[in-house]
Amino acid sequence: MARRGRKRSLTPDEAALWQAVVQTAEPLAPARARPAAPDPEPQPDPEAEAPPLPPIPRPSKSGYRASSGGMAAVHGAQTPASEAKRRLHQLSHGQTAGIDRRTASRFTRGRMGIDGRIDLHGMTQETAHRALCGFLARAYDKGSRCVIVVTGKGSRGGEGGGVLRRMVPMWLNEPGLRSRILSFSHAQPRDGGEGALYVLLKRKRGG
Repeated sequence: MARRGRKRSLTPDEAALWQAVVQTAEPLAPARARPAAPDPEPQPDPEAEAPPLPPIPRPSKSGYRASSGGMAAVHGAQTPASEAKRRLHQLSHGQTAGIDRRTASRFTRGRMGIDGRIDLHGMTQETAHRALCGFLARAYDKGSRCVIVVTGKGSRGGEGGGVLRRMVPMWLNEPGLRSRILSFSHAQPRDGGEGALYVLLKRKRGG
């Protein structure tokens, strides 16, 4: 059997060298725990129901205010979609686009039955505007088709004639009135000529 060798002791030089190594050695720092990875953010489910859209604000009741340029319509806030839906082309004297030829001819020639008449001549702009709005609203609600609006010819010396003669066509294009109107045109001489307008109203639906 092989003899097991005895453990050799260190020599004085080896012991001194070992002590020097031990004294200069630095202990290892303990291993730092690695931070846990954050949980992944939840991804939206494409099949999930979309949240409801906020309700569209309802427009406030229309009012009118006086300004240096006459009367201006005052409306509540509206979304772009509702504004596009309400937007209508600007009407001018005698424009009959969208009206059948026979009706347009009868209207501009003054051959349609007159269902109502209002005389604004001599009124202030504010009073005339209020009276015109009320008159046309009532006429539309009653189902009237053709009415006469008398503005007066005004002074021939001023550009464009009298104030009401200039302002009434602008008022008829305001959203609150334009939505009820198909056309307007100067009246025939027997009905006031250039000092009056024929106004053709739309047919009231559902009434």
